[in-house]
Amino acid sequence: MKNLNIESSAYTPYVYFDWHTGILEMKGRAIPENPDEFWTPVIKWMHNYAQNPAKKTILRIDMEYFNMSSSKRILIMLYQLNTLVKLSNKVKVEWYHRFADEDMFEVGQDYEYMVKIPFEFIGYEEHTLKTA
Repeated sequence: MKNLNIESSAYTPYVYFDWHTGILEMKGRAIPENPDEFWTPVIKWMHNYAQNPAKKTILRIDMEYFNMSSSKRILIMLYQLNTLVKLSNKVKVEWYHRFADEDMFEVGQDYEYMVKIPFEFIGYEEHTLKTA
Protein backbone atom coordinates (compact mmCIF):
# COMPACT_ATOMS: atom_id res chain seq x y z
CA MET A 1 0.00 0.00 0.00
CA LYS A 2 1.30 3.44 -0.91
CA ASN A 3 1.41 6.42 1.43
CA LEU A 4 -0.99 9.27 0.75
CA ASN A 5 0.56 12.71 0.28
CA ILE A 6 -1.59 15.71 -0.65
CA GLU A 7 -0.15 19.22 -0.61
CA SER A 8 -2.23 21.93 1.00
CA SER A 9 -3.98 24.70 -0.87
CA ALA A 10 -6.03 27.70 0.19
CA TYR A 11 -9.05 25.38 0.30
CA THR A 12 -7.68 21.96 1.23
CA PRO A 13 -5.49 20.65 4.03
CA TYR A 14 -2.09 19.03 3.91
CA VAL A 15 -2.50 15.27 4.20
CA TYR A 16 0.26 12.79 4.82
CA PHE A 17 -0.82 9.26 5.72
CA ASP A 18 2.08 6.87 6.24
CA TRP A 19 0.96 3.27 6.02
CA HIS A 20 4.27 1.89 7.33
CA THR A 21 4.41 3.95 10.53
CA GLY A 22 0.65 4.30 11.06
CA ILE A 23 1.01 8.05 11.50
CA LEU A 24 -1.73 9.89 9.66
CA GLU A 25 -1.52 13.69 9.58
CA MET A 26 -3.93 16.32 8.38
CA LYS A 27 -3.63 20.05 8.91
CA GLY A 28 -4.89 23.30 7.51
CA ARG A 29 -8.26 24.37 6.12
CA ALA A 30 -10.84 22.06 4.53
CA ILE A 31 -13.29 24.06 2.45
CA PRO A 32 -12.88 22.37 -0.93
CA GLU A 33 -14.93 23.69 -3.83
CA ASN A 34 -15.55 20.11 -4.94
CA PRO A 35 -15.61 18.02 -1.74
CA ASP A 36 -15.84 14.65 -3.50
CA GLU A 37 -12.79 15.39 -5.62
CA PHE A 38 -10.69 16.07 -2.53
CA TRP A 39 -12.17 13.61 -0.02
CA THR A 40 -12.78 10.51 -2.17
CA PRO A 41 -9.09 9.50 -2.36
CA VAL A 42 -8.66 10.21 1.37
CA ILE A 43 -11.65 8.09 2.37
CA LYS A 44 -10.64 5.33 -0.06
CA TRP A 45 -7.12 5.28 1.39
CA MET A 46 -8.55 5.03 4.93
CA HIS A 47 -10.80 2.15 3.88
CA ASN A 48 -7.84 0.27 2.37
CA TYR A 49 -5.67 1.05 5.40
CA ALA A 50 -8.30 -0.40 7.73
CA GLN A 51 -7.96 -3.72 5.89
CA ASN A 52 -4.24 -3.95 6.70
CA PRO A 53 -3.26 -1.35 9.32
CA ALA A 54 0.05 -0.75 11.06
CA LYS A 55 0.42 -2.16 14.58
CA LYS A 56 -0.34 1.27 16.01
CA THR A 57 -2.25 4.12 14.37
CA ILE A 58 -2.09 7.77 15.33
CA LEU A 59 -4.33 10.24 13.54
CA ARG A 60 -3.02 13.79 14.03
CA ILE A 61 -5.57 16.43 13.16
CA ASP A 62 -4.63 20.11 13.29
CA MET A 63 -7.36 21.96 11.46
CA GLU A 64 -7.72 25.71 11.35
CA TYR A 65 -11.23 25.44 9.90
CA PHE A 66 -13.44 22.99 8.02
CA ASN A 67 -16.91 23.22 6.55
CA MET A 68 -19.87 20.88 7.07
CA SER A 69 -19.09 18.62 4.10
CA SER A 70 -15.54 18.17 5.37
CA SER A 71 -16.80 17.56 8.89
CA LYS A 72 -18.85 14.63 7.60
CA ARG A 73 -15.82 13.18 5.81
CA ILE A 74 -13.65 13.51 8.93
CA LEU A 75 -16.30 11.59 10.83
CA ILE A 76 -16.25 8.87 8.15
CA MET A 77 -12.46 8.62 8.65
CA LEU A 78 -12.95 8.31 12.40
CA TYR A 79 -15.54 5.56 11.89
CA GLN A 80 -12.97 3.66 9.79
CA LEU A 81 -10.52 3.90 12.69
CA ASN A 82 -13.28 3.01 15.13
CA THR A 83 -13.49 -0.34 13.34
CA LEU A 84 -9.84 -0.94 14.18
CA VAL A 85 -10.46 -0.21 17.85
CA LYS A 86 -13.25 -2.77 17.88
CA LEU A 87 -10.71 -5.30 16.53
CA SER A 88 -8.35 -4.45 19.43
CA ASN A 89 -5.88 -2.46 17.34
CA LYS A 90 -4.01 0.39 19.01
CA VAL A 91 -5.48 3.64 17.74
CA LYS A 92 -5.29 7.20 19.04
CA VAL A 93 -6.37 10.60 17.77
CA GLU A 94 -4.17 13.59 18.57
CA TRP A 95 -6.46 16.61 18.20
CA TYR A 96 -4.42 19.82 17.92
CA HIS A 97 -6.07 23.17 18.54
CA ARG A 98 -4.99 26.69 19.32
CA PHE A 99 -5.71 27.61 22.93
CA ALA A 100 -7.78 30.56 21.71
CA ASP A 101 -9.93 28.36 19.44
CA GLU A 102 -12.54 26.91 21.79
CA ASP A 103 -14.80 25.96 18.88
CA MET A 104 -12.22 23.61 17.35
CA PHE A 105 -11.55 22.08 20.78
CA GLU A 106 -15.29 21.46 21.24
CA VAL A 107 -15.62 19.91 17.78
CA GLY A 108 -12.88 17.46 18.76
CA GLN A 109 -14.78 16.64 21.95
CA ASP A 110 -17.93 16.03 19.89
CA TYR A 111 -16.05 13.60 17.64
CA GLU A 112 -14.56 11.85 20.66
CA TYR A 113 -18.07 11.31 21.99
CA MET A 114 -19.20 9.71 18.70
CA VAL A 115 -16.44 7.09 18.48
CA LYS A 116 -14.60 4.70 20.78
CA ILE A 117 -11.14 6.03 19.92
CA PRO A 118 -9.00 7.59 22.64
CA PHE A 119 -8.40 11.29 21.96
CA GLU A 120 -5.53 13.39 23.22
CA PHE A 121 -6.21 17.12 23.06
CA ILE A 122 -3.10 19.18 22.46
CA GLY A 123 -3.44 22.94 22.78
CA TYR A 124 -0.81 25.31 21.54
CA GLU A 125 -0.06 29.02 21.24
CA GLU A 126 2.00 28.71 18.09
CA HIS A 127 1.97 26.01 15.45
CA THR A 128 3.64 22.90 16.89
CA LEU A 129 2.56 19.96 14.71
CA LYS A 130 5.54 18.62 12.80
CA THR A 131 4.98 17.35 9.30
CA ALA A 132 6.79 14.64 7.41
